[in-house]
Amino acid sequence: MYILGTAGHVDHGKSTLIAALTGTHPDRLKEEKAREMTIELGFASMILPNGEEVGIIDVPGHRDFIGNMLAGIGGIDAVLLVVAADEGVSAQTREHLAILDLLEIKRGVIVMTKIDLVQDAEWLELVEIDIRELVQHTSLAEAPIVGVSARTSSCIPELLDQIQQTLKGMPGRKNLGKPRLPVDRVFTLTGFGTVVTGTLLDGSLKIGDEIVNLPEGKSGRIRGLQNHHHKLQKIDPGFRAAVNIVNLNHQDIARGDVIAHPGDYKPTKLLDAHFRLLKDCPFPVKHNLEVKLFLGASETTARVRLLGSQGLKQGQQAFIQLRTDHPVVASKGDRFILRLPSPSETLGGGVILDPDPGQTYKRFDQNNLARLEKMLSGSESELLSQILQNQKVTTVATLAQKSALPIGEIRQLATSMLQNGEIIGLGKQKDINKLTLIDPEYYQSLQQRGLESLRAFHNKFPYKAGMPREEFKSVLAISQLLFDLVVDRMAEEALILQKGSLVWAVEHKVVLSQEDQARVAPILAEFQATPFSPPDVNQLQLEIGSDLIEGLLSSEILIAVSDQVLFTPQALTQMRDWVRETILTTGQLSLAEFRDHFKTSRKYAAAVLEYFDATGFTYRKGDVRALR
Repeated sequence: MYILGTAGHVDHGKSTLIAALTGTHPDRLKEEKAREMTIELGFASMILPNGEEVGIIDVPGHRDFIGNMLAGIGGIDAVLLVVAADEGVSAQTREHLAILDLLEIKRGVIVMTKIDLVQDAEWLELVEIDIRELVQHTSLAEAPIVGVSARTSSCIPELLDQIQQTLKGMPGRKNLGKPRLPVDRVFTLTGFGTVVTGTLLDGSLKIGDEIVNLPEGKSGRIRGLQNHHHKLQKIDPGFRAAVNIVNLNHQDIARGDVIAHPGDYKPTKLLDAHFRLLKDCPFPVKHNLEVKLFLGASETTARVRLLGSQGLKQGQQAFIQLRTDHPVVASKGDRFILRLPSPSETLGGGVILDPDPGQTYKRFDQNNLARLEKMLSGSESELLSQILQNQKVTTVATLAQKSALPIGEIRQLATSMLQNGEIIGLGKQKDINKLTLIDPEYYQSLQQRGLESLRAFHNKFPYKAGMPREEFKSVLAISQLLFDLVVDRMAEEALILQKGSLVWAVEHKVVLSQEDQARVAPILAEFQATPFSPPDVNQLQLEIGSDLIEGLLSSEILIAVSDQVLFTPQALTQMRDWVRETILTTGQLSLAEFRDHFKTSRKYAAAVLEYFDATGFTYRKGDVRALR
């Protein structure tokens, strides 16, 4: 379903025109009917000559209600720009057209209403000339002009034909698989509860879906869906919808909120964008200017951080960062409008490039400006590369959100970039959706920093087998999840080795110096003389020190079966072989049998058997051991 919006000066006949087209007057509030002007948004639908149903949003024309106008105009596919024939182009005509141009509404029909009030053909011709001059450098430059009288229904069939022609061949809304519905109305119906309306973007909603209202994040569930009084089980992108929500009160939702699936969108107070100041705007834009931001159906105050520019004058463009007072929900490609809070004037508008940059930048950082330029006009692969460079680490799902490209297209692009080395995938999964994607330059920097720290550690502590994992993690300064993935990747690339709680560079080997070999020779002779009753560890520390003991352990000259008991590998092998043979013969082994056979103390016997248990060689069954 296509959505038409109206735009134009107050009292130029927008609501009356909609009534003539649809049979429904969009003014629903008592105040609106009394004042004969639209204050809030009005909604209706009509059937084109080809049988296709089209929704219409009637927006306020009075400048006092331009915020309400902006709440509805963002979700439309085409526009009816209304100009009264008896009055011609007016101030709000110009402002509404400027907004349509900023929002890049490229399809529409210019409707010259009230032609029955003008008897002078020359006057009608002059009004049409004024209109053509007005739109010639805007997105509606090619829009047809149709003169009608809503009161007499004159030329209404011709207008319907023209609307049908304008919408013909228009591509459908893209489906990113991540639905969001900017809320433009909230009300309560007896027997139903909370109902919200809006135009669905970026995905589908169905009855039974769990939803959240953002930015508050309160949860609810969809109980009913309607499109212009038609009950539906599911709605697709581009549909106007009334959504009946349970578990959310009317007070929990306000216009400007976004209804979405849990986890699909993240509210933010920082946006990267490209902005264009209106060519006839008398107000320059300075750095840190306070503005009103209109995005989707939301309105909030914000500060403009100019990037790469000291200030903007009429018609100039720039990259900006918007810091909002309240969280907003956005997607790349969303159009926005900026207005001055006072005086209430439209400054300009633009497009969101990054809905959640996560950081501020130096205003004249050339690397960042180049990144934003590629996000504005680069190819799809360049866009993904820029997102990845900025994010450093991401997933397919995040790329889809930040690029506003369909998830299937993202998977294809990411797979191709993975094969070309433009992206590195971390993880053992084959499904790219489950991989952690990392920027190659960032990975190389982590790799280099990690290897340099390991080599420095080995130089400082040559007798230590490796660096503790926690210490290595603090050097890299990354999350636990990413750390584990990076370490596994470096191990796969044969750059490092890891065992238990230690990590070391692959080239690291513990070798005792000749001087230290001479120092430990008498000690090792004692181990050989009494292999099953070795020297006491505390005495060893006094004789040769803990560093040298660690060197003996790291080089596997000795093996620790506990903190206080060390054996030579040969002695440990002998004990292991005897235990295996004994249990295979008798079926079990007691501590006393082990102690008596090796003529050792209970301390050493217990330490060895517990070591065998811990390494999975044996297990304890009551007071005896059995083989695993």
